[in-house]
Amino acid sequence: MITGHSTPEGTAEFAKNHPNVAKNHFKQFNGLTLSSIGIGTYLGNPDDATDVLVKDAVIKSTTLGINVIDTAINYRSQKAERSVGKAIVQLIEKNKAKRDQLFISTKNGYITNDGDVKEEFWQNIQNTLVKSNIIKSGDISSGYHCMTIPYLQDQLNRSLKNLELECVDLMYLHNAAEGQLQDITKDEFMKKLGDVFEFYENQRKIGTIRYYGMATWDCFRVPQEHPQYLSLFDIVKLARDIGGAENGFKFIQLPYNMYLDQAMTMKNQTQDGTTSSIFEAAIKLGIGVFTSVPLMQAKLLGPNVLPEFGELTRASHRAIQFVRSTPGVIAPLVGQKSPSHVDENLELAKTPVLNEKEFSDLVNRLSSS
Repeated sequence: MITGHSTPEGTAEFAKNHPNVAKNHFKQFNGLTLSSIGIGTYLGNPDDATDVLVKDAVIKSTTLGINVIDTAINYRSQKAERSVGKAIVQLIEKNKAKRDQLFISTKNGYITNDGDVKEEFWQNIQNTLVKSNIIKSGDISSGYHCMTIPYLQDQLNRSLKNLELECVDLMYLHNAAEGQLQDITKDEFMKKLGDVFEFYENQRKIGTIRYYGMATWDCFRVPQEHPQYLSLFDIVKLARDIGGAENGFKFIQLPYNMYLDQAMTMKNQTQDGTTSSIFEAAIKLGIGVFTSVPLMQAKLLGPNVLPEFGELTRASHRAIQFVRSTPGVIAPLVGQKSPSHVDENLELAKTPVLNEKEFSDLVNRLSSS
């Protein structure tokens, strides 16, 4: 098992070792120096050929100046985590990166099988989780989600083994509102969420995770009357009530791109009579934001889909540049497996991130066109 975790010194050293990227490609958050583009590992078949592609893509991305690596235990039925783990081991063994230079996040909460075990999905769940009393009757929501502490403990243990790490930098509770609020009330959900935060705080003390957060789809970018809506102010207060001022709730993840733009445009977060967007609320609360689907799973890459701006001729570059330049966003997480896509997407790292005025001018120009 690989020891350690990301550190301010290590991530700063990583940035120093990659002088070929733009000066502001790396962003500062909570003392860490993090790349403004991250690699995501969501898509792909749960097979050995995809394992190799993902492993090689993580290695290549890291050598090109990416130190943000995102995965989840349910991605490709645990095989995404294992591919990331193999990549990290190889990077360290070949002295291409150090553990303290890399920021590695994963997620738990969804029910998942094991892609390396040749069993039908529910048979695998029965054999690994039900028979051992990790999951009991009524624990699984209709959204195939479970946030009981025994289940999350089991999933954390499996994630660490898959990743070959003693400590993961960021553990997200995965789509909890989306998976749970169709079955329970908001009050019941917040009580369960408090139990999860207490579990995560205990794991921070043990040293298996550094930070925790919530990876979401709808809850932070829907109107307040929506049944799955959550207030980030309420979530942060809950974390502070449980973990104190130095609690580990420091990050959220949500979908965002030039067309799926509610996180920037919707004013749905209210405190003291002031309403703001989720990005604005995150900045105010000191919460880091990573975003998913910057390319809308390649749907934004077709001809004449994205407007042109700047000197960026590739649609993928315009899509990623818009997201990585949005105030409040640390990095979009880009799913990329083929060497050509890694090279193409990460060529953008040499282009400076837009400053706030440049981004505001771009938004105004795009809105009026």
